Amino acid sequence: MGPVSSTLVLFLVGTVAGFLNVMAGGGSTLTLPALIFLGLDASAANGTNRVAIFVQNASAITSFRRENYHAFRTSLALSLFALPGAVAGAVFAVRVSGDLFEKILGVVMIGVIVSMLLQKPRGRGDGDEGAEPGWLVYGSMLLVGLYGGFIQVGVGFLLMAALHHLMRLNLTYVNMHKVFIVFVYTFPALLVFALTGNVNWRLGASLAVGNALGGWWAAKVTVRKGERLIRAVLIGVILLMSLKLLDVF
Repeated sequence: MGPVSSTLVLFLVGTVAGFLNVMAGGGSTLTLPALIFLGLDASAANGTNRVAIFVQNASAITSFRRENYHAFRTSLALSLFALPGAVAGAVFAVRVSGDLFEKILGVVMIGVIVSMLLQKPRGRGDGDEGAEPGWLVYGSMLLVGLYGGFIQVGVGFLLMAALHHLMRLNLTYVNMHKVFIVFVYTFPALLVFALTGNVNWRLGASLAVGNALGGWWAAKVTVRKGERLIRAVLIGVILLMSLKLLDVF
């Protein structure tokens, strides 16, 4: 596939992925396989995807801010606990062989499908911003950061579960904090991948433009209906890509 075609494909995939990432999660299950199928090895795809994730969440934060949804002090506190885990996860990721990483990615994607099938759709909450974060919440952020730094795929679902159940946040505030946390911990993780030569900046930029557009609009419609249909479509795509990565066909 030529440069123009790959740029267009990544922009389109990135737009869908950015929308899904901010609205619910799982967008990296589209972007990582797309980057691998375009010729990147697994580690480079993992690192290149972080460029788009970083830009996407910057766009979403700005969009949430314009919608008057922000609690930067709480978001920052949660993010700081996710940071050390993210750095450790990224360091581990660049040391894993490409073949092993693809197998891990395939298994994780199957796990994402299971979690999506078990997850009940959430509606609009009552507007309550939830409880103050405690040590259990901060501990969960460290673990989420470790996972996100390593593989990123499905980290949105983990964050949604932690923030919704442990802090009793409605979906609007869950996603508001989620994009801020991922934005903060993605920067050092991206540096680890970049310094080890695992970022393709051209493909990353193409993907980032799409992710930013999708993330911007998702922040505006994150609590509206339609999540069930999105999950149904995403499950089918994830299943096909995970089976491909696992060499089932």
